[in-house]
Amino acid sequence: MSDIITEYRNENTKDIDILSTSEIVKKMNDEDKLVALAVEAESENIAAAIDIIAKQFLRGGRLIYFGAGTSGRLGILDASECPPTFSVSYDMVQGFISGGDKAVKHSVEGAEDNFNFGYDDAKVLKKEDVAVVISASGNPKYLLGVLQRAEEVGCKTIGVTCNSKGKIAEEAGLVICVEVGPEVIAGSSRLKAGTAQKMILNMLSTGSMIKIGKTYENFMIDLQPVNEKLKDRAIRIVAQIAQVSHSDALQSLLKCDWEIKTAIVVLKLEYDVVKAREELKKHRGVLRKLLYEKQPV
Repeated sequence: MSDIITEYRNENTKDIDILSTSEIVKKMNDEDKLVALAVEAESENIAAAIDIIAKQFLRGGRLIYFGAGTSGRLGILDASECPPTFSVSYDMVQGFISGGDKAVKHSVEGAEDNFNFGYDDAKVLKKEDVAVVISASGNPKYLLGVLQRAEEVGCKTIGVTCNSKGKIAEEAGLVICVEVGPEVIAGSSRLKAGTAQKMILNMLSTGSMIKIGKTYENFMIDLQPVNEKLKDRAIRIVAQIAQVSHSDALQSLLKCDWEIKTAIVVLKLEYDVVKAREELKKHRGVLRKLLYEKQPV
């Protein structure tokens, strides 16, 4: 048997190739139920990682994911969804995959085994950044190259893995290790391991954005209303927070170039657009702080 836990054979699914379709679905679903519990067991480390990322954001740093194969694609996915969700620059959260852009759609053989590829990709890192290396097995040499460069630069490092014996678990500054157990199909870490990684990355990016004021209560106040669905959402958000009609919310958004927070401040504090923007800037864009200061309960 391999020493890598992600390569173990799952005793519960040995007969999966002779089951009915419904039984295959049930087997997979039963295994997936284990993932959330495994992620829950790492809650404290995930919280610590969020605090690190948020702190570095406030220092002008960035969150940069590195991974191979499925792990790399998940990092790129999470990074790509931050700008439209939180109105951050595409530079603030980035994703790199071993083998480069081609590897997003196609397998690039041997890329994850190349230390120098990782080292070179990590030249983007600065001291204020956070490098998150993602790997089910925790062993790609590509990621060891990333960690080497990160150490030289002096930036924070976080490892997300499913194997406590993996090399990145030894090298990363903070390790989130979610041992989800053997996959439904032996070694296919795009399954439970991939699901666990997606859940963790959701928490890292969303949690850190919440910590720096990118939400108000549980409203997405920094989204970019670039289509009809999102414009409708923006109207509803402004109407609910400012406690006005949808019509008044729309008028304020139009006046504020669809800037949700600005529109809310204009309505709640009766500022003009310029003053609303200035006050938000003074409060580092944190709407709750501004409203609490100007309208204390």
